[in-house]
This record gives sequence, structure tokens and C-alpha cells, in this order.
Amino acid sequence: MVTSPLMVTLLIMGCIFFVTMALRSLQQRSQISTVGASMARSTAPDMRQMKLRQPFSERVAKPILRQLYGMGRYLTPSTTISQIQQRLIIAGLPGGMTVTDFLGLRVLVGASLSGVVFAMMISSKPPFQALLFAAGAFLVGLYIPNMWLSSKAKSRQKAIARALPDMLDMMSICVDAGLGFEAALQKVAFQSDNELALELRRVISEIRVGVSRGDALRHLAERTQVPDVASFVAVLVQADRLGIAIRNVLNTQSVQMRIKRRQRAEEAAGQAGIKMLIPLAFFIFPAMFAVILGPAIPRLMEAFK
Repeated sequence: MVTSPLMVTLLIMGCIFFVTMALRSLQQRSQISTVGASMARSTAPDMRQMKLRQPFSERVAKPILRQLYGMGRYLTPSTTISQIQQRLIIAGLPGGMTVTDFLGLRVLVGASLSGVVFAMMISSKPPFQALLFAAGAFLVGLYIPNMWLSSKAKSRQKAIARALPDMLDMMSICVDAGLGFEAALQKVAFQSDNELALELRRVISEIRVGVSRGDALRHLAERTQVPDVASFVAVLVQADRLGIAIRNVLNTQSVQMRIKRRQRAEEAAGQAGIKMLIPLAFFIFPAMFAVILGPAIPRLMEAFK
């Protein structure tokens, strides 16, 4: 009789404990599900906003170009693909463009030009002739991106050759001030924002990951394909092998590069007169003749009558 109230009390306390634990677990689960749903609702718009914040080229243009890669790969020989890769590297990968994007761009430009020509010719020419003109326009459109890429590569090479003497002067000053070659290279690379500075930053990154200095400089010459850079790298690698002081090499190379730049400027100035003959002959001289001889033409016609 004495133990029965105690047992009933223990059973009631146990039931209350287990009910309390069950209610607490259910509350925790509901809180976790609520937090998860709120996180899902909060992250979904963030991902969508991140996609929308990307530029138009990343959201629309590049996916379209990658879809057209198969046709561009079929219309391009394998040897030409390696040349395109090399030209893209020389041009500095404009807009982050890869070989896949470039081959798709060729097809897109060719198809767009072909469609425009066909739409213009179909109203005035027979359908067969309009198709022939459209096919010719497609072939021309395939080579327009090649011309654009070649011009980008040449302009970048000129910019690198133009900036090289100033870079060598700054490196020479840094080495004279007591910095090592890598420290001077880093100082010059991160103090400017031109094409050569970007290439020097890549050289520094390769040296930091364990590439030897000579190999990193050779990679620089291969990426740029600039004769002045190639000669500078060859002299620097040779001086490093022979143990010649970098200070003397930089001073000599900076003087030589400045002389070369002055000679190129003088050569361009000498060619200016020849290049001006075409606009003079086709645009300026006819206008001058029309202004000078125009009033005299009616009198001459009356005299000959």
C-alpha cells in the first residue's frame, strides 16, 4: 500500500518527462525546417540576382558561342585551331575569350552576314543567285573575326614594345637602389597598368609557384612574340648563366631599347609622306581642282563652242 503511491508518482513524472522531451524535439524540428525554408527563400533570389548581375556577354553571348562551337570546329582545320590559340594568347585573350568562344563567333558572324545579304538580295535577284551571294557572305564572315584578332594582336604587340624601354629604365633604377631582380620586377609590374605590366605580373606568379626565372622569362617571350622582348629575355638568361651583374645588363638594354624606339619613330615619320599621297590624290586634289577650275569651265566651254 505504501509503494503504490510512489510508483504512481514515478510513472506520472516519467510520462511528463517523455512528453516534454517529445514536444521539445518537435519544436526544434519545426524551427530547423523554418530556418531551412527561410534560407532557401533567401538564397534563391540571391543566386538569381547574381546571375542577373553578370554582364550580357557572360549570360547570353558566350553560351550562344559555345553552342555554335561544333559547327565552327567542323569548318576549321586542326592546324588553324592551334594558330588561333596562339593568336588569342598574343592578343591577351580579349574579353576572356577561348578557342571555343572564337570558333562560335566565326560561325555567328558568318551566319549573320549571310542572313543580311540574303534578305537584301532576295527581293531583286533570283533565289539561286541570292543563295550564292549568301554563301559567299558566309565565307567572308568566317574570316572577319580572324582579321579582328590579328589587329588586336598587332596593337598589343606594339603597346608592349612601346612600354618596354620605360619598364627597363624603372627596373634599372630599382636595381641601382638596392633591390633584387625579382623585387624590382614586382615593383615595376604592380606600379603600372599596361599590357607589359600584366605580362610581368604573370611572370612573377610563375616564379612564386616554383618555375625557374629563366623559364618564366622564356614563357613571357613566347606569349608576347615581340622581337624586343625576345632579345631582352635572351640577353638576361645568358647573363644569368654567365654570372654577369643584372645591373649592367639592365642599363645596357634600356639604352638600346630607347635607341630602337627612336629609330622606329623616325622610320614612321619618314613613311608619313608616302602614306599621305593616297588621301591627297583621291580626296584633297579633286576638291582643289573643282574649286580652282570650276568657275573657268563654263567660260572654256563657251570659247570652244
